[in-house]
Amino acid sequence: MASLKEMRNRIGSVKATQKITKAMQMVAAAKLRRAQDAAQSARPYARRMASVIANLAGGVSGDAAPRLLVGTGSTTKQLVVVATADRGLAGGFNSSIVRMARERISRLIAEGKDVRVLVLGKKARDQLRRQYGDRFVGVFEAGGNPSMATAEAVAARITELFETGEADVVTLIYNQFRSVVSQVPTAAQLIPAQLETGAAPIDLKGAAYEYEPSEEAILEELLPRNLKVQVFSAMLENQAGFFAAQMTAMDNATRNAGDMIASLTLQYNRTRQAQITKELIEIISGAEAL
Repeated sequence: MASLKEMRNRIGSVKATQKITKAMQMVAAAKLRRAQDAAQSARPYARRMASVIANLAGGVSGDAAPRLLVGTGSTTKQLVVVATADRGLAGGFNSSIVRMARERISRLIAEGKDVRVLVLGKKARDQLRRQYGDRFVGVFEAGGNPSMATAEAVAARITELFETGEADVVTLIYNQFRSVVSQVPTAAQLIPAQLETGAAPIDLKGAAYEYEPSEEAILEELLPRNLKVQVFSAMLENQAGFFAAQMTAMDNATRNAGDMIASLTLQYNRTRQAQITKELIEIISGAEAL
């Protein structure tokens, strides 16, 4: 059995840990609101761009269609972009993304596809490096705050791999923020561009649009920008989901630390009482012997 001093030290250690988890919970809660607002503010722009692309794509066909829209016609070379956070201590936030990525990569390999992996975030790099490190074609850090510069760098690397024939299909895996307690691992196809089936058609009010330049020229300009927007939107969703998951995880850790402190304190008091009782018995026995 541990001595009273060892038990006091352990209780002090758990109390110190509880202070840290409580502070991390408060910091995550403070940052969550801003990250949530940023993620939700980016959604209308992304949806509107998807709607515009879907409407433009309706008038494009054949060889004139941009390659980012129709792809290469093959699905042999698959590029999987895995986006996580750089940090941990957020429950299963990062592992849920990596789990989906592993399942997708292993399934594609089993189908005979040539799979390459591009990682965005240190946790994706660390968790996938041992198993699929030889398939890495790019590693980026998510950073403390999502930035368009990082999204542009990732999009540029994706475009380069596509244009050089190293990727036929590109899929982005990230966590979509639903609520504080719900972050859903999501796989979004970036190339060929996945048209929004539920996109609301543009209300022409009886008018007929004539595009100048042509639909093809507009799409050639819009599709690379849409690629950046989707990567940046995924980074914003990830950040909001990360802070929500971290806040929940640190709240649970604080509660668990409180339960452990109560249990250890009860054990300490019982041990101390038993030691006092033993000393009293020894004193009484010695007095009676005299």
